[in-house]
Amino acid sequence: MADQPQPPPLPESTVPPPATLFQKLKTHLSLGSTWPSELNGAMGDLGTYIPIVMTLSLSKGLDLGTTLIFTGLYNLITGALYGVPMPVQPMKAIAAVAISSKGDAFAVPEIMAAGICTGGVMLVLGLTGLMRFAYKVVPLAVVRGVQLAQGLAFALTAVRYVRNEQDLAKGKATGGGRGWGGLDGLVLALVCACFIVVVGGAGDHEKLLESDGLGTTSATGRTSRRRRARKILFSLPSALIVFTLGFILAIIRKPSVFEHFKLGPSNIRVVHITRRAWRDGFVKGAVPQIPLSVLNSVIAVCKLTSDLFPEKRGEVSTTSVSVTVGAMNVIGCWFGAMPCCHGAGGLAGQYRFGGRSGACVAMLGAAKAMLGIVVGSSIIEVLRMFPVGLLGVLLMFAGLELAMAARDMNTREDAFVVLVVAAVSMVGSSAALGFACGVVAHLLLRLRDRI
Repeated sequence: MADQPQPPPLPESTVPPPATLFQKLKTHLSLGSTWPSELNGAMGDLGTYIPIVMTLSLSKGLDLGTTLIFTGLYNLITGALYGVPMPVQPMKAIAAVAISSKGDAFAVPEIMAAGICTGGVMLVLGLTGLMRFAYKVVPLAVVRGVQLAQGLAFALTAVRYVRNEQDLAKGKATGGGRGWGGLDGLVLALVCACFIVVVGGAGDHEKLLESDGLGTTSATGRTSRRRRARKILFSLPSALIVFTLGFILAIIRKPSVFEHFKLGPSNIRVVHITRRAWRDGFVKGAVPQIPLSVLNSVIAVCKLTSDLFPEKRGEVSTTSVSVTVGAMNVIGCWFGAMPCCHGAGGLAGQYRFGGRSGACVAMLGAAKAMLGIVVGSSIIEVLRMFPVGLLGVLLMFAGLELAMAARDMNTREDAFVVLVVAAVSMVGSSAALGFACGVVAHLLLRLRDRI
């Protein structure tokens, strides 16, 4: 019998059918590891999120309740879209300008104007394909240098959090060293750091769980018990335990904190932005933030995602990441939510503590949104008493995980470019300047090879 003619293939559609879309969302929100590991991974980004949001809430009047609700929704959406622990972090350059300004020189209207301008640029770069072009032409060594500089900057900030007393309302140290004892002392921070190292090692979570290190001898009763004990120890959600301990200590330090709680969300309203606020927000906030967002929020995030999750290379694209960063700010900043982006440091931190799927950030997003709806901005009283040393411990491990992404640079030329970018970025306090110097160094080395 002759073969039956085959029907022509259906045209590809950019929008999957509902059943396929539902199955994709279900897959992305499925646990990639055990639920304690995913929940533990959700804590990996709080060392950056809490200090910045808390400082702006206390010093600039940022609406914490609105920020919690919107960033919680961002977490839920990005977790469902990408299926990886895609972080949602405050925009650091904008936050730095706001924290360092005095009085109302750079207040909420300017912060929101800067976020909207940055988001608009990211949307244009993503939709026009310019971000995809930048991803292809930027040398990997330059990206690794940006990651190394950002990771070391996080780690150095974490050390300052642990060593010195901090006034987060002013965003700076009080000048005195942290004491050894007390509910926010050096001993507490060092014990928690050692606990995280013992449980998680150098971040090789799966390797610790898969290897028992007990040889190939027969499983006697003692050997079996040792294996079970190791498995339990290496499965402990260390970051979640440390964060829970900090929350309990915050309540112990000020038992009357619950008297300040007010049930119900904050009043979400449109922020009035004057012409001067638009100008200052763009010049002072958006201009230094845009290069950092392009490099660390999109290019470095996509590179790191392809390293950590090779199977997700086709789903986490520069176009989609740039568009989500833009959409978050073009929408949320009008209502007073902190300008946010993705970040390689947050992704590395959440991976470091066990996050392996979109369920990790979805659980974090649900918790943020619930807090924002139930208690609104009154949760600031608990955060005010949270031990800063413990936030420093969480931030340090997130920074080290990001910095270790540069370990795959095996040639002297690549290592040279990485160190140039890192050195200039850290000394000059500008990722854009370090990026430019790294590109020049890379081109000079290629020109030398041709000559």
